[in-house]
Amino acid sequence: MDGNGRWARERGLPRREGHRAGAESVREVVEACKEIGIKFLTLYAFSSENWSRPPDEIKALMELLERFLRKKTPEMHKQGVRLHAIGRLEALPDTCRSELDLAIAKTSSNTDLDLVLALSYGGREEIVDAVRQIASKAASADLDPEGIGNDTISEHLYTSGIPDPDLLLRTSGECRLSNFLLWQISYAEIVITNKFWPDFRKADLHEAIAEYARRHRRFGAI
Repeated sequence: MDGNGRWARERGLPRREGHRAGAESVREVVEACKEIGIKFLTLYAFSSENWSRPPDEIKALMELLERFLRKKTPEMHKQGVRLHAIGRLEALPDTCRSELDLAIAKTSSNTDLDLVLALSYGGREEIVDAVRQIASKAASADLDPEGIGNDTISEHLYTSGIPDPDLLLRTSGECRLSNFLLWQISYAEIVITNKFWPDFRKADLHEAIAEYARRHRRFGAI
C-alpha cells in the first residue's frame, strides 16, 4: 500500500495525514473484496524495514493501527471478516499488540473474508524463521532432512494454512517486491498502478482484477 507519504506531501500535509487517508482505502478495498467474493486479502501494513523511519512517524503509525483496530473490529466482525496478522509481532508496542490480539480473537469464527495484516513483516525474515524451526526439528530428530520439500517450507511460514496469492497489486508505480511474501508469490500475477494508495478505490480494484482475468497463467507450462 504505497504512496501515503507522497500523497500527503503533494497536498502540503504531514505524512501521518497520508496514513490516515490510506486507512479509508483499506475500508473500501475490504468491502470490495467481500462484494466480489475474494476470500483472502493480505495488506502489507508495516514492514520490518519501516522500523528505521523517524520515531515520530512510527509512533503515529502504531497509534493509527490501534485506533483502526479499536474502531473497525466490530464492523469487521459484523461483515464476517476474520483477521490474521503475520510478521515478527513481538516487536509491536504492547498496547498495539493487545488490540491486535483482541481483534483476532473476536473475529476468529468468521468465514466470509480472511484479512491478513503484514506487520513488522519481512519476507526474508519469514524464511529465516521458517528455516530455524525446520533446523531445530531436524536437530532433535523430529524431522528427517531427506523429507524436506516445498510443503515443509510452506508449513513453517507465517502464512501456513493461507493460500499463496494469485494477484500482487502494487500502488504508486513501484516496480519492486520490497521483501513481501517472497516464497508465496512465485507464480502471482503482478499488477502495478500509478495511483497513490489513499486514492485507490473500489473501481481501481475492479480494474486490477479485470487485468488479472485477461492473463493466461501457465505456471511454467506452455
